[in-house]
Formats: sequence, C-alpha cells, structure tokens
Amino acid sequence: MLAASAASVRFDMSQKKDTVPLPEDLRVLLTVIRKNGFAAAADDLGLSPAYVSKRIQILETTLGTRLLHRTSRRVSLTEDGERVQRWALRILDDFQQLHDELSDAHDSPRGRLHLCSSFGFGRNHVAPAVSLLAERYPELQIRLDLFDRVVDIINEGFDLEIRVGDDIPGQHIGRRLVSNRRVLCAAPNYLQRRGTPLTLEDLQQHDCLVIKERDNAFGIWNLDREGGQESVRVSGPLSSNNGEIVLQWALDGRGVLLRSLWDVKPLLEQGLLVQVLEDYGQSANVWAVYPTRLANSGKLRACVEFLQEHFKELSV
Repeated sequence: MLAASAASVRFDMSQKKDTVPLPEDLRVLLTVIRKNGFAAAADDLGLSPAYVSKRIQILETTLGTRLLHRTSRRVSLTEDGERVQRWALRILDDFQQLHDELSDAHDSPRGRLHLCSSFGFGRNHVAPAVSLLAERYPELQIRLDLFDRVVDIINEGFDLEIRVGDDIPGQHIGRRLVSNRRVLCAAPNYLQRRGTPLTLEDLQQHDCLVIKERDNAFGIWNLDREGGQESVRVSGPLSSNNGEIVLQWALDGRGVLLRSLWDVKPLLEQGLLVQVLEDYGQSANVWAVYPTRLANSGKLRACVEFLQEHFKELSV
C-alpha cells in the first residue's frame, strides 16, 4: 500500500512538472493585474469572482509559485508575478500572431477586439461604425469602451483606440482614418446681441463655451492660421466636459463654440449656426492608434482598413 502511494505521489509530481499554463489562465491573470482586483476582473471578463480566483489558484499551482499578494482592498504582484506578467504578454501575443498566420485573419478576422474612444465621438461616430464592422465580420467579438480621459492602451489592455487629434504617442502606431477640422461658430441671435468677433483677441470679450476634454488645457484655444498657430485664453459663464451639451448651448445662443466640422456642418448649412473668424481652425483628424506589438495583426489590419473606408465615405 505504501509503495503504491509513493508511486502515486511520484506520478502526480511528474504530471505537475509537465503541465504548462493555459493561455486563458494567463489572460485572466493579466486582467486581474490591469483591473487591480478579482471582482473588477470578473466583471470585465463576464465571469464570477469565484471562478477568476479559482483560475489564478490553478495558475499558481501549475507554476509552483505565488503570483499575487492579496488584501481586502487590492492585489499586487510578487516578484515571480512580475516575471509571469512579462511572459504572459509575450506568450499571448505569439498565440495571436500564430492564429493570424494560420487563419485568413485579414479577409475573415475572428476573435476578440477591444476598442476605445472618447465619449462624444465614440457614441456618435465610432459606435455606428463598429455596428457595421460586426456585420461585415460576424466572427469578431468586439468590445467598445468610451472615456473622457487619456487612455493607456497598452497597460489597460486595448487593441485599438479611435482618437481625435494629431498627438500620437511615439510608442504607438497611428493610421489616419480621415481628415477633420474644428471651426468657430455661434448662433445668429448671439451674434446679433453681442456682435461678431473680427479678430482672435475679440474672443476675450465674448462668452465662449469651453469644453474640458481629456488632457487639453482648459480655457485655452490653440488655433491654426496660414500655417502658423496662435493661442487665445477664453472664458464664459458656461462650460462642460460634454461636447453635445456645449453644442446645445451654442444653439441656444449662449456663446461662441469651437467644434468639429463633422458635428456642425449640417447646422451651418441650415443657418442655425454661423461660422466666425473663418481663417482660424484647429486640426481634429481622426486616427486609429494601436501598440507596435500588433503591427502584424491581420485582424487589426482588417478593422483599421474597414474604418478608413467607412469614415472616408462620411468625410465632410
């Protein structure tokens, strides 16, 4: 009996030594790290916290080491956990590239795709595009998250960000989807009441409707004119972090607005808004931004090419 038990123990240890981590368990670990907790990771993955905890325990048993320090409020990586995190990122990237090479990932992409964008642009323009993308490629599982802040797409686990503006981080790849521009405009009744600004400095005497977006300086408009750039500090009684709210205030005659031509062109054509200081504007090009490690992803390339085609048809 003892001999049999010893043989059983030796067999179990041998099995443990030959076991390798499952890719999905590595993905769970990276999500726990990114979300800084089991409950948040479970919510992100659509799983139960108990199941997430179980997968982490299995991963730790498989690797024979503790990966996380757990407290009631947060989790943190052990030294071995940091090593496994680096390897997990590399392994999952390699699996994705293998999948792309073995499948016709460009023409028939499949699998997960995690996108992000800003609130206003994401809701009004990216979300409809994603709906059509899902129709074109039904085997894709697409998630779109919207934020009013700067997003670290690598550390937060995103494959692709749809971004307005030309400030592309150096460690990322940027593909311009479409050219766009912001213009200055106001409602006719506001201009009748307050007069039309004729110089950039005149804006300092006007009620300007300021939008606080992402990491842009609040109350400073940096505007392009004839190849150069000029700045003006503006203010007014109304401001918001939501562009749609500020646009409605402009339509109500509450002040001067700096807004994307995509959003205001129909209103300008209808006479509901009037463009002012037409020599001035601001670049608002739309970019697809993604990590350099995904440069060869056929799935991502198919998505970006689709978005370029889609936004080109909508360009003003």
